[in-house]
Amino acid sequence: MATAVETLEKLERRITLTVPLTEVSEEVEKRLKVRARTAKFPGFRPGKAPMKMVAAQFGAIVESEVLNDKVGQAFGDATAENNLRIAGYPRIEPKADEKVDNALVFQATFEVYPEVKISDLAAAEVEKSAAAITDAEIDKTIDILRKQRVHYHTKGEAGAHGDGGPDTSAQNGDRVTVDFVGKIDGVEFPGGKADDFPFVLGAGQMLKEFEEAAIGLKAGESKTFSMSFPEDYHGKDVAGKTAEFTITVKNLEWAHMPEVDADFAKSLGVADGDMQKMRDDIRANLEREVGNRIKARTKTSVMDALIKVAELDVPKALLEQDAERLAEMTRQDMRQRGMNVNDMPFPTDLFTAQADRRVRLGLILSELVKTHGLQATADQVKAFVDDFAKAYEDPQQVVKYYFSDRTRLAEVEALVIEENVVNFVLSKAKTVEKAVSFDELMGN
Repeated sequence: MATAVETLEKLERRITLTVPLTEVSEEVEKRLKVRARTAKFPGFRPGKAPMKMVAAQFGAIVESEVLNDKVGQAFGDATAENNLRIAGYPRIEPKADEKVDNALVFQATFEVYPEVKISDLAAAEVEKSAAAITDAEIDKTIDILRKQRVHYHTKGEAGAHGDGGPDTSAQNGDRVTVDFVGKIDGVEFPGGKADDFPFVLGAGQMLKEFEEAAIGLKAGESKTFSMSFPEDYHGKDVAGKTAEFTITVKNLEWAHMPEVDADFAKSLGVADGDMQKMRDDIRANLEREVGNRIKARTKTSVMDALIKVAELDVPKALLEQDAERLAEMTRQDMRQRGMNVNDMPFPTDLFTAQADRRVRLGLILSELVKTHGLQATADQVKAFVDDFAKAYEDPQQVVKYYFSDRTRLAEVEALVIEENVVNFVLSKAKTVEKAVSFDELMGN
């Protein structure tokens, strides 16, 4: 039995639930009899112990289970009767200030899903990006691929690719292997010493002063120099301090990048080494990547537009749940990167803004899908998976991977629904074309 629903503020509601004691006691007795059939007590065969002993042993546990079930059932009946969609979990507490003969009284406080009002989408403005792929982008990509396949040779030693030239001193692009030791006020500090430590000059792996000190040195030479650590340096013991380092170059290697020839094309998967086919393949891959990034940018613009035209209150319960989920995802990600986060605080406040956007958009998209029938169809899901699989060596294996697992397929369905919403909004909203450079789009 439940009272009328009280509105507290915005989405918060309260309802009083009454659970008759006779129902509780009858159900407790019934469940204790079931337990008694298999309960084991010293001196008694299984199922032969007196009910008083069974009640003494299990009564409190069973009564708690029954009470939880009865209250849950009463809450479920009340919300169904009032057509309420519950957001999050209710807070149910005994109502000590209200007495009812032969009954227990509880108070349930909860939130409901909001009404989502979306104004005329024709007034919304969405930005659509466009980027061109020219020969310059293909050349730049080839250069990146060459750098990814770089290999090193000792400077001054003749080999199949030469000796690196007459200058045998360390220069940008060279890989140097050094021993180093650092001291602050004449004392070595943790992490300030290493032997046979390799790094590439100009790659930004080391602090600028460290790299500059190595430039010009030859194998076997040493140098002592001062280096200041930034105030925000990750090593708190040395942040903001100045250390004196001594480095000794153990080995010095020059970088050889492969020539752009048939062998290079073969290394990229072009079986016959045809150079034009290699460029065509690179263009196709770039077009696919550019298309995906433009689509992602457009989706972000659509979502921004929807937030502006939608009016709704965000349930606090859903906001808190999503903030906690984001905090846990961050914690797991950091663990996978090898970081010790056991004692690291993860206040959910850090994730509130992100959670608010996610929950708000989830509610808006749900309303649009329901109102305009934008659910994912089986044909759309298959087409999405087939297109995604094209980028892999064995597309059929990828297709099988997704269609063999309902959870994976559900993830694809969610993406298709998002795509349906984006296309729907684009068909209604005002779109503004914006040209972006290839480098800007790729984040270079």
